[in-house]
Formats: sequence, C-alpha cells, structure tokens
Amino acid sequence: MLTPVYIMALDKLPKHNTGAIVREVSEFVYDDAAIVACILRQWGVETGMIGTAVGDDLLGHHVAQQLKDWGVQGEVRFTKKYKTPLEVDVSDKTGARTYFWQRSQEILSTLASADLSLIRSARVLYVDWYDGDQIIRAMDEANRHNVPVFLNIEHGHRVPEILKRYAGRVTICQAVTDAAQIGRKRSMLAVAKRLLKAGIQTAIITMASQGCLVVQGEEIVRVYAPKVKAVDGSGAGATFSSGFIYGYLNEWSLEESVRFAIAAASLKVTHSGLTMAPVKEIESVASRLRVQRMIYRDDQFYTLKKLLSMPKNNPLFAEGVKFASLATQKLQFKRRLPSNRSLRDQVRKKTV
Repeated sequence: MLTPVYIMALDKLPKHNTGAIVREVSEFVYDDAAIVACILRQWGVETGMIGTAVGDDLLGHHVAQQLKDWGVQGEVRFTKKYKTPLEVDVSDKTGARTYFWQRSQEILSTLASADLSLIRSARVLYVDWYDGDQIIRAMDEANRHNVPVFLNIEHGHRVPEILKRYAGRVTICQAVTDAAQIGRKRSMLAVAKRLLKAGIQTAIITMASQGCLVVQGEEIVRVYAPKVKAVDGSGAGATFSSGFIYGYLNEWSLEESVRFAIAAASLKVTHSGLTMAPVKEIESVASRLRVQRMIYRDDQFYTLKKLLSMPKNNPLFAEGVKFASLATQKLQFKRRLPSNRSLRDQVRKKTV
C-alpha cells in the first residue's frame, strides 16, 4: 500500500482531551514495502515498488515524487475514485507509537490491476500480510519466475488459515509475538516452530529490544539488540527486513545478515525519519552484538551447553563439539582484530 505518513515525536502521550508539545515532525512514504524499497536504495540496491493506486490529488502526487526522489522504480497510478489515504503516527520517548491510518478494501483492491513485470527480473520480492490476499497474485508471479519471497507476517501467524494460505508461497518469513518482545523465550521458540512446520525455509522472530531469533534448516542464530535511546520506533520492523534482505542479496552468512539487520533497526529508532545510517556504521555496531547459537533437530531446540551435556554416544553430541570448535575459532579471530579505536582510525584514513 502507498500512503504518505506524518510522524510526530513527543516526550509523553497526553491525557484524554489534553495536548502535548511535539518535539519533531517527519514525513515520508508508507507502508512497509515502500519503506523497504527506500531504505535499500540508500544502501545502493536497485529497488522497485508495486503499490496501490493513489488519489489524483496533492498528497498522491507528493507520494509519487518522493518515490522518484528516492530512486525507486515502478509506476505510481492515480485515480479520481478516492482520495489518497493518510497515516499519522505519534511516538513517545520510549519508542512506542500510536498510529492512525486510513485503509479500505477499495484501496487495496487496486493491487489486483497493478503491473507485476518488475518481479520477473527481481532477486527477491517483499510482501506485507497487512495487504491481505492481494499479495497472493504477486507471490504467485514470483514463484513462477523462481524469485524468493520475503513475507512480513507480523502477528498473522496466530491465524492458522492465514499461515496455511501464505506459507507454501514464501521463502523467508518475519514474524513477531508480544510475549517474545518482553523476553519470553518459550513464546519465541513456539512461533519459530510453527513457521517451520508450515514449510517456511527461513523463520525470523523479531523481539524489539530483545533482539531476534532466526532459524534456517538446523541452524539457529539469536542476536541480542544493543541498548539505545529510542526516539521513534516507526519503521523499525521494516528496517530490520531491509537489513536482512541486504545481507541476503550480498550472500552473507545467516549470522552476518541477522547482525546487520538488528544493528540497522537499532540505529533507526534513535531518530525520526527515513534516513539510514551508512553501511559501514551499521557493520561496526553489528560486529559488537551478542550472539547465541543453537541447533534445531528432531522438532527440538538445543543450545550449545545442552548439546555438550549429552552422553557421548548421542549423535547430537558430535554437533555440540563441532559448534564449540567453530565458536572457539571465531573467538580467536576476534581477539586478533584491532581495537575499535584503531578500526575507527583506519576508517577515517580511508575516508580522507
């Protein structure tokens, strides 16, 4: 969906029928697919947007111009049947947001006539479950051309019919659970297992300040988010998606992609607006994040400590030894790296 958004950052939401001073106002183009397209452009990736029609009005033409300014490919269609929808978000200093949006089936139905030709030459297709079954047509087109599909299913995994309808068309799936966001590990693992059983190849569970968990085959990577001062949480999930897709397109390892995604999303919430930190800055933050590695086998999740505590005749014990060896090698490599200060000095010299 294409819509302009206004983000108002303030210290605290006011009580009913009172007001509050707004510290900062920013505007850009929404929804998540448009955010992903604009963010990836800032990191040098060619992107295109297949969106809903917008009203043939001032706001609609403003959205089209914003996408053009960002360098996002794709046709923006105008209609006189309705006005361009608008979204207004209010963010407090904790990073929490309250949003007000206009979204109708009439608007979403314009996706049925959108030109899908951009998909044929794409390396990945991003879709958002909030757009309902209108995304199925695009996913099927991607499947026909062997283009991987990244689905942001958010809380939609809780509805079995939705998960069943989308899972067979998806390669990578990003989900969220409120319980996991406050650190409940069982909830995080339960959602991951649900996605895997549905046939998802790569299951991503985002957990806000708690970081995220990603499962791909038997490999599990848990990355913890750094502590930052949150200013505006709008677009954080889409920024994570962008970061993971960036790593995917560059054929990074699973851990590298997850690290980059968490670092990018964490830096995003420290300011309002859609301007992203440079790749080098994100990589610097990503390199210092805490990581936990696990393994998924026989419908169970195993940590390294649990694997090594098993009897030696258990076939999984060998996996634990292998994991421990890899972890030791990575630790030794990190110890040989120069300090953060010397790294910054080297970056400065190269920049100059």
